[in-house]
Amino acid sequence: MDEVTRGARCLVLCPNVRSFSYDLDAQERLAEAEGLALAIGVIIAHSEVLPVRQMQPNTLFGSGQVENIKIACEQHECELVIVDGALSPIQQRNLEDKLKRKVIDRTGLILEIFGERAATAEGRLQVELAHLDYQQSRLVRSWTHLERQRGGFGFLGGPGETQIEADRRMIRQRMGRLRRELEQVRKTRALHRERRGRAPWPVVALVGYTNAGKSTLFNHLTGAEVMAEDLLFATLDPTMRAISLPGVEKAILSDTVGFISDLPTQLVAAFRATLEEVTGADIICHVRDMANPAHAAQKKQVMEVLADLGVVDAESGQSEIPILEIWNKADLLDEDRIAELVEAAAGQGAVLVSAAKGTGLQAFEEQIAQILTEQASEVTVTLPVSDGRRIAWLHAHGEVLADEDAGEGEDGPLRRMTVRLNPKELGQYSTL
Repeated sequence: MDEVTRGARCLVLCPNVRSFSYDLDAQERLAEAEGLALAIGVIIAHSEVLPVRQMQPNTLFGSGQVENIKIACEQHECELVIVDGALSPIQQRNLEDKLKRKVIDRTGLILEIFGERAATAEGRLQVELAHLDYQQSRLVRSWTHLERQRGGFGFLGGPGETQIEADRRMIRQRMGRLRRELEQVRKTRALHRERRGRAPWPVVALVGYTNAGKSTLFNHLTGAEVMAEDLLFATLDPTMRAISLPGVEKAILSDTVGFISDLPTQLVAAFRATLEEVTGADIICHVRDMANPAHAAQKKQVMEVLADLGVVDAESGQSEIPILEIWNKADLLDEDRIAELVEAAAGQGAVLVSAAKGTGLQAFEEQIAQILTEQASEVTVTLPVSDGRRIAWLHAHGEVLADEDAGEGEDGPLRRMTVRLNPKELGQYSTL
């Protein structure tokens, strides 16, 4: 984010287009837009919902509304206008010309947040690719030197190639390089997933709408110090830590990027590799902010993303991976609402917690452990005493219920072992 925008006074506008169908109502969308604006460090001087009967191709808003926006900017001394919707390059440029102020839309705003928060090399690559994809359609608006022409040799572009053509070519080349680098990262991540798949420890993935409290929960359970603030998209890069659970010696807990409605298409593609971590999990924990009035609509958005990833069947809503709902932010609810949710959670197999206060986490851990052990099955195997590798593996990875002498075999003394193994461990044992 440039210095002009950070700390700037801004006007947040939420267009409410009559012909559109929204999952969230206008005030909830405005509140989310304000949260996105705060996440890039601007000062919200004024915000409002603007009804739009018919979208204008040149400015989105009608001429009278544009004039009112300009007056509001002057009254509140705003130097930045944030529009919670998608603006075409033409609409964005025309609004800037008429308002004499910088204008960014929802996509540009989310890209700014992602650009600021990406910490890993992979995250930065994904953000840059999304930025370039967004920027190449807005060259006319963004770049000041486009009317010049440049002569040159083959590698610089042919004689008379306009600057805009050269810039577009450079962006395409850079995007090609980024895609190749990301493909390599994706392969590396797949190898890591495969290696973890061979490991005996189950993977528990935290998913949920942005700012639902995933990172706060992650920190409480692991003792880690992942950035956990009351901000949208505080976490961008996936983080993994080992935890112990009742009856489960070790599990891997994974914190993922938060989902959000109307995620820019550039970022859906760019962050797919990050979200693919969820597909390799043994349990998905869907963390929900029950203090948010829009929690039902937020759940719908999360389930749609999981369906896009192939984790959830889009028609039935069923998943091959067990999904446990964690109803978070109980500390922000009154006693009547808590009592109501405790009863509802018992009926739906959910767990009510406060990650901020650390309450309900023991029940959460016990629930995960129960799901993991429910999947386990008892197997009885007879092995030669000389097969120390398999015997040691069973003791290390399974719960040995019985281990007794089984007489003599062709290879010497035998042991009969009854062991409880989960499906992953059973599959690993069969390949030994």
